[in-house]
Amino acid sequence: MSCSRPWFCPSSISATLTDPASKLVTGEFKTTSLNFHGTKERIKKMFYKIELSVSSYDTAWVAMVPSPDCPETPCFPECTKWILENQLGDGSWSLPHRHPLLVKDALSSTLACILALKRWGIGEEQINKGLRFIELNSASVTDNEQYKPIGFDIIFPGMIEYAKDLDLNLPLKPTDINSMLHRRALELTSGGGKNLEGRRAYLAYVSEGIGKLQDWEMAMKYQRKNGSLFNSPSTTAAAFIHIQDAECLHYIRSLLQKFGNAVPTIYPMDIYSLLSMVDTLERLGIDRHFQKERKFVLDETYRFWLQGEEEIFSDNATCALAFRILRLNGYDVSLEDRFLDSPGGYVKDSRAALELYRALQLSYPDESLLGKQKTWTNYLLKQGLSSSSLCGDRLHKNIIGEVHDALNFPDHADLQRLAIRRRIKHYATDDTRILKTSCRCSTIGSQDFLKLAVEDFNICQSIQREEFKHIERWVVERRLDKLKFARQKEAYCYFSAAATLFAPELSDARMSWAKNGVLTTVVDDFFDVGGSEEELVNLIELIERWDVNGSADFCSEKVEIIYSAIHSTISEIGDKSFGWQGRDVKSHVIKIWLDLLKSMLTEAQWSSNKSVPTLDEYMTTAHVSFALGPIVLPALYFVGPKLSEEVAGHPELLNLYKVTSTCGRLLNDWRSFKRESEEGKLNAVSLYMIHSGGASTEEEAIEHFKGLIDSQRRQLLQLVLQEKDSIIPRPCKDLFWNMIKLLHTFYMKDDGFTSNEMRNVVKAIINEPISLDEL
Repeated sequence: MSCSRPWFCPSSISATLTDPASKLVTGEFKTTSLNFHGTKERIKKMFYKIELSVSSYDTAWVAMVPSPDCPETPCFPECTKWILENQLGDGSWSLPHRHPLLVKDALSSTLACILALKRWGIGEEQINKGLRFIELNSASVTDNEQYKPIGFDIIFPGMIEYAKDLDLNLPLKPTDINSMLHRRALELTSGGGKNLEGRRAYLAYVSEGIGKLQDWEMAMKYQRKNGSLFNSPSTTAAAFIHIQDAECLHYIRSLLQKFGNAVPTIYPMDIYSLLSMVDTLERLGIDRHFQKERKFVLDETYRFWLQGEEEIFSDNATCALAFRILRLNGYDVSLEDRFLDSPGGYVKDSRAALELYRALQLSYPDESLLGKQKTWTNYLLKQGLSSSSLCGDRLHKNIIGEVHDALNFPDHADLQRLAIRRRIKHYATDDTRILKTSCRCSTIGSQDFLKLAVEDFNICQSIQREEFKHIERWVVERRLDKLKFARQKEAYCYFSAAATLFAPELSDARMSWAKNGVLTTVVDDFFDVGGSEEELVNLIELIERWDVNGSADFCSEKVEIIYSAIHSTISEIGDKSFGWQGRDVKSHVIKIWLDLLKSMLTEAQWSSNKSVPTLDEYMTTAHVSFALGPIVLPALYFVGPKLSEEVAGHPELLNLYKVTSTCGRLLNDWRSFKRESEEGKLNAVSLYMIHSGGASTEEEAIEHFKGLIDSQRRQLLQLVLQEKDSIIPRPCKDLFWNMIKLLHTFYMKDDGFTSNEMRNVVKAIINEPISLDEL
């Protein structure tokens, strides 16, 4: 169902609310619309055709495969023909427009192509040009500043030895050759430490560099159902050259049937490529434009997951990525015992470690094994950052930024809109990945992703700026600015809505969230410092009566202002609810507000009477007085799904609310404990210490509640993500998780709601567009 026009919105702005790409129709906006639509269509086509770059390195190894019937002739002459026709102008074979730090990669690919041509006695001119390239760039072989492809210290020296067997003189210094051969010998004889199986997998992966010295029986244990070793054409070709395994040959032939006369460096990688695309679209905040394509990818991945598909489970990065995206989208998956030994663990593959770390943040309370793995990956990533050794940081600075963000902005404390802005600014359009050689994939690092994300961000922001202006006018119109005791936090309240509910069509949800956020702040201050007990009781009685005839019913102007603001806002929500729900939800919202006001009155009376409730009594009241009810619960009616009265009052929804509020209350009490203690106020931490009879110190009490916060948060995550036996629509459940993220952000260091540190963050989200030209 499409939403009605926002309360504040002139028609020129409301036109953007359902589809900014199709409804902006004049002037500059018309151009934006056309560009927006064109970019979306190009991205949609990527879902149906994954383009992988050709690997001259792997093609060369396939070209070296002899015919089973006549070993003196190539089995795949089309590959040698490709090598002859695809030498670059500088004499090398590698990806065009390569990065200056990828000379070792070019040297490795060039030497492999030279060996293939020499093996079959063709291409003398190309061989000489290739040797010239190696000679001119020989210093890079031992240059530690150059990025080193996986296995280079074994593969390149191994190819040097093969060149000797072919009587091919390489233009390299004898000292450099000896140094490389020595390093190779060390790599081949060094132990694997605790990761012995990972080392075995790694040595099998770089088999072409080991050649005759390889334990081929060991290496063939890693053969996959498709006949390949590690989905690597070069490794598989080397295996056939040495042991003539028929399944290896079948895999290579199937590749050439698909790709023609050259091969990529890894195949298949369809699942990883498509999941990476879905992940990128989600992380850039534009996945809602591709729901049909996204759903297809997720359903197919889940089907493969249930079937134990080798392409998923034989690669840790793919497995972790599949788990995270599937779990986030409500599919029933588990990581327990899913990880296999792979070369990635031995070579410290930072991408795989990062994917695993992100995945482990989605662990449920009963998944203790995942908690232990999270500790390990956290250590690995921090170690990589401190040593600046992560995945060629000089080449791919974005991976360092991603690791930094993952460690410093955990998912449960990373507001979606802030994260999207950060990811847009640090998005890397370089789609090059480095395995044994460099490769590119059309679904990774696309400029179109960045372009659409920037346009979408700015369209949403332009709508949000107008909404915030309306909120500012509303505060004045309702005379809330006249209440001098109340904090004026309309910017934070609107920001909290815009940072989590940013899609244009969610305007009604944002306005309900923000207005009720402002009102709960005012009411909190009113019950805390601004009102007498008579005024507090008067306000509650007025809300219970609901329709008030005249000013004589108000015992003070403060009560009149607050009552009128609450009354008008609930009435507006009731009117708006017809468009979304087909019914008036006003009575439910009144009850939500009354529950809050009565809980606040109870706490005010405790304070006035110097009462010391038990911790259970306190939490029963405090999770309601934390005031999330009026903010989150009415907004549920404006996020899309219809909620019957039965569903709106269902125990599952009430539990979602209780767990969220409990977690938030404990966060607040932990961070505000010192300040409230100085003010003589009780909270959960102080009550825990009081009722322990002096057995618990401040530090012990805080650690206790930090554990409870973590437990409540993970319990909420499970409630939100699990679809089985759930009757609450996922868009509604997401509001509770969005609120948890908001709370963890606000209370990351202190009571963020009372500090001014987030002022710049609010400004960036609402007022500062992103310029594509400046990225």
